[in-house]
Amino acid sequence: MKKLLLLIVIFNGSFAIAQNPDGEEIMRKIDQNMSSENRFFTSKMIINGVRNSRTVESRTWTRGESQSFTEYLFPVREKGTKMLKLEDQLWIYSLSTDRTIQIIGHMLRQSVMGSDMSYEDLMEGSRLLSHYNAEVIGSEMVNGNDCWVVDLTAFDPDVTYQGKKLWVDKARYIPLKEELYAKSGTLLKRTQLSNIENIDGRWYPKKIVFKDMLQEGEGTEFIIENIQFNVDIPDYIFSKGSLKK
Repeated sequence: MKKLLLLIVIFNGSFAIAQNPDGEEIMRKIDQNMSSENRFFTSKMIINGVRNSRTVESRTWTRGESQSFTEYLFPVREKGTKMLKLEDQLWIYSLSTDRTIQIIGHMLRQSVMGSDMSYEDLMEGSRLLSHYNAEVIGSEMVNGNDCWVVDLTAFDPDVTYQGKKLWVDKARYIPLKEELYAKSGTLLKRTQLSNIENIDGRWYPKKIVFKDMLQEGEGTEFIIENIQFNVDIPDYIFSKGSLKK
């Protein structure tokens, strides 16, 4: 009888371990949902400042992790502003001044359009496996969803956030909450992901709320209005010539 009970305990323990994915597997499934070869989306940022809120609308084309092109559409004073990322370089064109400048060095830490997002955030690659090691440290509920709690530690010294803590939906493998840390351990930003939809067989959040923990304000809502994955994008889109077109 004791042997039977021991076998049952061992079997149940082995089954439980088999059911718990490791950190690398979780990151791989997140990458499958969040990353793509090409995509096009329209979006708006609702920037909730200390005294008032404002909305910025744009459309963006991306190719992998290394290329992206954004054109701002609203408000009127920002219309025609364009932003181009090629590998580790970033340029911005202002229609009002007819000037193109490269964002480098400390300028990358500046806010994008007064939001809680920095230019460094825009430069950040989306594939977790390319930059982090991960460890599953527990389970917690987030808004009624059972989540893995995962600690990420960067092995890439060039990433903006050297540490991340994710609460990953066990059913859909999408982070519902994130904490983003500096190498010193300082909490820099929090994000909340919601409005998750199944788009072309992948789960994807249509809304992300960013909160810069070092700044005042109520955070920035980034809302995707329309998104298409693996679309054909002409090469000229990802060229400096496209900034003034």
